[in-house]
Amino acid sequence: MDLEARSLQPNVKAVILAKLREYKSDLNNLKSEHKRLASGNSNQAARDDLLESGMADAMSVSANQRGRLMMSTERLNESSDRIKESRRTMLETEELGVSILQDLHQQRQSLLHANDTVFLLLKVPYRLHLLTGKFEGKDERKRLMRKGGRKNK
Repeated sequence: MDLEARSLQPNVKAVILAKLREYKSDLNNLKSEHKRLASGNSNQAARDDLLESGMADAMSVSANQRGRLMMSTERLNESSDRIKESRRTMLETEELGVSILQDLHQQRQSLLHANDTVFLLLKVPYRLHLLTGKFEGKDERKRLMRKGGRKNK
């Protein structure tokens, strides 16, 4: 276009060349604006890529934290179950201990009663001696001591 405008008559040539320069300047302005907007879109695209990768990282971190939290919760539940089982075992052991102590108490009472009975049996000949003046129960007492208070069958 520039070559055609130069070949025209001088009065028309000046007007057309002025308009041509104006159009070229508008074209350059539009090109620079287009570049600026296109680079802005590329920056926006880069920003979107970064945000998406950041979100992906955040999601993977979140999933990782969720997994660790679930594992910790499961271990906590297992520990609670073990504590409950230990408590149940402790209560059973305590009941068994109480039962054993009761049995031992009954056996002690039986032994004390048997001891009192033997002691009374051993004292009878001595008391008879005090009443009658004779002491014939000494041999009987020795025999009972050797047998441990058991009666003949």
